[in-house]
Amino acid sequence: MNAIDVHNLVKRFGTKTVVDHASMTVAEGEIVGFLGPNGSGKTTTIRIMCGLLTPDEGYGTVLGYDLKAEPLRIKREVGYMTQKFSFYEDLTIAENLEFVARLYQLKPVAEHVDRTLEDLGLATRRDQLAGTLSGGWKQRLALAACIMHKPRLLLLDEPTAGVDPKARREFWDEIHRLARDGLTVLVSTHYMDEAERCHRISYISYGRMLATGTVDEVIRNSGLSTFVIEGPHLDEVQAALQGKPGVEQVAPFGSTLHVVGSDRKALKATLKPIVKRAGTTVLPGETSLEDVFIQFMGASRDNMA
Repeated sequence: MNAIDVHNLVKRFGTKTVVDHASMTVAEGEIVGFLGPNGSGKTTTIRIMCGLLTPDEGYGTVLGYDLKAEPLRIKREVGYMTQKFSFYEDLTIAENLEFVARLYQLKPVAEHVDRTLEDLGLATRRDQLAGTLSGGWKQRLALAACIMHKPRLLLLDEPTAGVDPKARREFWDEIHRLARDGLTVLVSTHYMDEAERCHRISYISYGRMLATGTVDEVIRNSGLSTFVIEGPHLDEVQAALQGKPGVEQVAPFGSTLHVVGSDRKALKATLKPIVKRAGTTVLPGETSLEDVFIQFMGASRDNMA
């Protein structure tokens, strides 16, 4: 059964179409990464799926409930973590969780709060004011509040923005632990390493869903070829390659230059003279998810422009 099964969703604000016939399926227990540039419609799509916004067009179900007819039922069984920290900074961790427990009418309140504090490793900080927490601990509090009522679906909107690598890894370890217990997760992110930790990814650009599948499938279906150049004066090589036939991306990576294009034959022909430069090598490389991400962005039109 699919936890999310929505089709041709459209959401307009005035004359602007923010979500443009987007479709998505997410199986129960699956972790799906939701990728796309800023302003691409990720947050609006997530808010439709958790019952906060009504689509202007389209249909589907979330957790088996009709998207348009049963938004209140969806809200009860979804945990939604917003981009911005949205808890009371002048209350302690425990007091914030007590507030959430009362919103969901969880009884006894103290028992639910204590269990959640233990599960998320927050017990030793229960009396610390939320406003004094670091980014990683604020994130952990937000996640605790989201899963307190034992939702069946977790919707996370760029949950690790501004969080250090250690806290990000710990967060993702927790997400995978929750998924093993049956929780379904849809998470929007700009971090390629996070996308690679998902079972599947979906890419949306300016309201339109462009790709979906495993990371390997999305990279393979992009049709991109990558070559790696090593040698001296790579800044000159980069300038010489800009705008040449077959070259769609050229960027330095450490002491190498990565050149990417969708027309492999034209790309190889353009790179042929580069090999003749003294001390320079050109070898086939692995196309990365970031290469595909940049390619999608370059080919898309901003629907808000």
